[in-house]
Amino acid sequence: MNKVEVLKAEKDGLDIRDSIDRFAKEGWQHISDDDVQRLKWYGLFLRNPTPGFFMIRVRISGGRASLEQVKRLAELGKQYGNGLLDITTRQQIQLRHLRIEDVPEVFRRMDEVGLCSLQTGMDNVRNIMTCPVAGLTTTELFDATPLVRKLTERLVGTRAYSNLPRKFNLAITGCVENCLHLETQDLAFVPATMETDEGVEHGWNVLAGGKLGSGGYRIATPLDIFVRAHEVVEVACAVVQLFRDYGNRESRTTSRLAFLLDEWGEEQFRVALESRVGRSLTRAGRDARKTTVNDHIGIYRQKQPGMNYVGLKIPVGRITADDLIAICDLADRYGSHELRFTVNQGVILPNIPDKMIGDLAEEPLVTRFAYNPSPVQKGLVSCVGNDYCNLAVIETKSQALKTAAVLEEKVGTEIKPITMHWSGCPSGCGNHLVADVGLIGKKVKRRGEIIEAVDVYVGGRSGPDPKPALKLLEDVPCDQLGEVLSGILPYHTRDKMHRAKTRAPKPRVATTPIDERGRNPSLATLDP
Repeated sequence: MNKVEVLKAEKDGLDIRDSIDRFAKEGWQHISDDDVQRLKWYGLFLRNPTPGFFMIRVRISGGRASLEQVKRLAELGKQYGNGLLDITTRQQIQLRHLRIEDVPEVFRRMDEVGLCSLQTGMDNVRNIMTCPVAGLTTTELFDATPLVRKLTERLVGTRAYSNLPRKFNLAITGCVENCLHLETQDLAFVPATMETDEGVEHGWNVLAGGKLGSGGYRIATPLDIFVRAHEVVEVACAVVQLFRDYGNRESRTTSRLAFLLDEWGEEQFRVALESRVGRSLTRAGRDARKTTVNDHIGIYRQKQPGMNYVGLKIPVGRITADDLIAICDLADRYGSHELRFTVNQGVILPNIPDKMIGDLAEEPLVTRFAYNPSPVQKGLVSCVGNDYCNLAVIETKSQALKTAAVLEEKVGTEIKPITMHWSGCPSGCGNHLVADVGLIGKKVKRRGEIIEAVDVYVGGRSGPDPKPALKLLEDVPCDQLGEVLSGILPYHTRDKMHRAKTRAPKPRVATTPIDERGRNPSLATLDP
């Protein structure tokens, strides 16, 4: 077993909670290396660039939080951190620069408003994503928020799912506008329709085995399964169980669900899944998604009469605590008592009445965090970067903003909106391989000096016609990147690179799954 499996065998990650008060009294220097890893089960990350200080990653299921919750996080960031918060590409919030001495109080105050950081790191089911305007948008098939809550309740905080071979990303949505990168998820429920004798039935097709890190973008495999709302939790738990019981625990670079699917094949995996749930599953329906993408940044009509939602862009996802509190105040004054966070690092203010839209649009804060950002800024996304992350090779957020400024000056009026995603390392937290332009950081030598640079990818896409990005350029110095891209982007035509295709479901073949140890996974049943 690898060293992480060894430390998990010695103590379950959930058991570290009882030690946090002791760590707070003794100081961070007295936390063992193994316990530093176990603290990630509670969303606590000790980062090498900031020795002695922790990041807390807060679980925001479906990206939906009350104003009280968001204000509480901003206040904690001001009082105990450095006043900076990050919106992640999984609709979560990260607080920075906290001391272990303050963590018990931070946890207590988070718990008061119904927030936690439980299992937002390491080998767990991570934050479950859904459309950030679920229940609001006029084009959705369903509001999947209740299912996000049920899945979170079932999968998080229980030992049955606290020791997976690797992290597990899960998303479910009823939105047809491709606002989530569903093909990058370990498990995704995609809105679909099924023709029946009674008419058209709405449900979900099931994708599995998507990923971005651990060797690059693997497009999730369609399992040729259609599920109804009452089946989602059962099927999701069964998939996680198969991964838990049969995923590779020897090498962490080959331990994602994708590798189990590659080993078994989709037919064998589906048979194992049907055996686990104890019945045959309906074959896939028609993917209901459009070929276009809507990131929900802008002003849009809601399904509720006379109401609108406003999506504001937070450049590269980093915001001060004071600005986040000010956005909460805007939402309170003009809308309702909640905010929504998007995967492209935006924030949604829902339930704005028609008569108040004009006044909101003129607010100075809405000028800074625009609902109508430039074509470059609209799709700009960045991972954390090496100022806070152990793995990142370059500082991505500042480089992203500098490059965007150059592009806006040189070609801002000549291009259509594009997605430009930055990742500081091959882990791909910036989702660079599913962007129109993807940038991955590296260090190169130029004239005897080590400098920050990127490889440039183009043409990445998730959605009904997913495509892996293609590497176009290597070793481009960051200080020259704006100039280089200004010569490319006016000629980057998204429509030509991504013609939609109809994917027919593969025929069902009955097989008996046998793992490499000669065991039938259907024998390892467990009530979800």
